[in-house]
Amino acid sequence: MTVEPDDKGGGGAGPLPTGGAGAAAEAPAIATRATRLLGIRLPIVQGGLARVAFAELAAAVSNAGGLGQVSTVGLGTPERLRAEIRRCRALTDKPFGVNFPVGRFDLTPLLEAALEEGVRVVALTAGNPAPYIRRCEGTGARTLVLTAGPELARKAEAAGADLVATVGYEGGGHIGRGDETTLVMVPRVVAAVKIPVLASGGIATGAGLLAALALGAEGVEMGTRFVATQEARAHPAYKAALAAAAPADTVVVKRSLGTPGRVLDGPQARRILAAEASGAPQEELLRLVSGEANALGTENGDLEGGYVWAGQCAGLFGAVEPAGEVVRRMAAEAVEGMRRLRGLVAEERLRG
Repeated sequence: MTVEPDDKGGGGAGPLPTGGAGAAAEAPAIATRATRLLGIRLPIVQGGLARVAFAELAAAVSNAGGLGQVSTVGLGTPERLRAEIRRCRALTDKPFGVNFPVGRFDLTPLLEAALEEGVRVVALTAGNPAPYIRRCEGTGARTLVLTAGPELARKAEAAGADLVATVGYEGGGHIGRGDETTLVMVPRVVAAVKIPVLASGGIATGAGLLAALALGAEGVEMGTRFVATQEARAHPAYKAALAAAAPADTVVVKRSLGTPGRVLDGPQARRILAAEASGAPQEELLRLVSGEANALGTENGDLEGGYVWAGQCAGLFGAVEPAGEVVRRMAAEAVEGMRRLRGLVAEERLRG
């Protein structure tokens, strides 16, 4: 990993200013294997974010130097996906990806549309990604697979994935079946595969980015923090709830279904947990955790009757901000942290 000057020739040995949009705008590029593979300046990837991530958010993240993604959930047809990709391309000339949840519906028509539109990155979450990775071979599209732990990461690498993201217990949305934290999982995945690894789960600040790089990751993938941005297509009540939340305000549901996911605590989350604890029939559980129940909270702002995904990192920020500002500030904080750590090493040498 290297820190490179920004377009204005900055990023030298001098200290970075802290705080404010001006400081964030001056952040130099951070080059890793992941940034070179994806063609981006900063190793910050926006998660797929079903029902939330569309052209405005993806373009804002990409324009700031990261990699934005357009979600296919909620689009439904190849024609609507094509239109969203073209809207995103009208808003940015930088690379962006399209996110596909494997197993929820037939991805083939949507994937074909994305490849025909020349999408640079195809992200695959859940299910078996192998057939879709094979379809992307020779098209120029890079494939990113979201995993949880070394075993799944090795399978993704063997299937031909270009890079993997691994999500720890702290993450929002669907997480692994174990309770392994990001701090423990990331170095184990890095040791298990040769392709670049992105850290995910509990990351929302430059310190989190720096920690991920220190663990051997080549960047980060973030979801919860990008929901609480101005460009995210989430209801304002959902965004405000995230900005006001503490880590203890999230709970893990769907363990009994074998697909655990972390959500914001609330009436519907408690109903789900109560049903799981009582051994309710699967049909009842599936109704409680349905996409419609999630859309109630995500799109309609009904946090009483619906549920919303949320990671523990909600306790690390307190405001809804422009996505580009989040990306630039994180990079500036990470670079400042690198310099602080180098200074600590220099001090030890002087004492010796």
